[in-house]
Amino acid sequence: MVLLHEFGFVFAAIVLFFFVFLMKGMYLVQQAETLVVERFGRFFRVLGPGLHFVVPFIDSPRKVLWTFVRCVDGKRYHRFVKVVDKIDLRESVYDFPKQNVITKDNVTIEINALLYYQITDPKAAVYEVNNLPEAIEKLTQTTLRNVIGSLDLDESLVSRDQINEKLRLILDEATDKWGVKINRVELQEVNPPIDIRQAMEKQMRAERDRRAIILESEGKKRAAILESEGVKASEVLRATGKADAQVIQATAEAEARIKIAEGEAKVISLIQKSVPNADPLPYLIASKYIKALPELTKGHDNKLIILPYESSSLIGSLASVKTMFENIKN
Repeated sequence: MVLLHEFGFVFAAIVLFFFVFLMKGMYLVQQAETLVVERFGRFFRVLGPGLHFVVPFIDSPRKVLWTFVRCVDGKRYHRFVKVVDKIDLRESVYDFPKQNVITKDNVTIEINALLYYQITDPKAAVYEVNNLPEAIEKLTQTTLRNVIGSLDLDESLVSRDQINEKLRLILDEATDKWGVKINRVELQEVNPPIDIRQAMEKQMRAERDRRAIILESEGKKRAAILESEGVKASEVLRATGKADAQVIQATAEAEARIKIAEGEAKVISLIQKSVPNADPLPYLIASKYIKALPELTKGHDNKLIILPYESSSLIGSLASVKTMFENIKN
């Protein structure tokens, strides 16, 4: 019985040892994570997502201390140290504390930057640099000072895209040996000193006033031009219409005179045909006198009769006309 009891105790101890051995050697790695394994303190392999088994007490995951910065209520930043064994391969964002940078024209500005990076080589991220987040932060701050220091204030304010791209290229090249890919760098805030901001606001206000005055002047100028063009077009149309009316009136008068002359010519021709060797001149004179008499009596209420000075000639002409018509009838 004693032997069986001792055997059962040993068996239980062996089962417990194997259970602990199995549990110590099993590691579950989540998707988008990786685990660096060392064997006797030297790099052994990198474990990808899934369930893995390593030899306990011989293989062990590499643990590193990384310093992170956390933004509190958008203004204050809190630093904390985190023990990392599983390395996240997803894109991460690093919000750097605000720092003072001096521009080329000796103006101190306050800049807050955001860095988007991704670990591509876990082995290099663990063994090539001591504290990866802190190293990226210090490198970004130094590079930012160098880039802003080569620009004046105006260029720093209006060239954010160029600054972001330049920072990204420099940081990506510098962090390549750390197994890190810099995807984007964004300047979140660029704050000049208060006095310079006030001067910029005054300049902006003056520029807007100047543009408003220019636009108002151009509008008045354009309105005056359009008004003068309208008056000019109206005068041209009026003159053109008057000229056309005069031409039409002259044409009508010419045609009327032609018709009258043609009619008189026909009358003369008929007189000459009806009365041979007859003189049509007395007829024409008499008809002119008869047509002119109504015009001479206008405005006298038909009470005044005006006879031409040569009334005897008119009577003689009428007599000649009477004789001529009698001859025509006979």
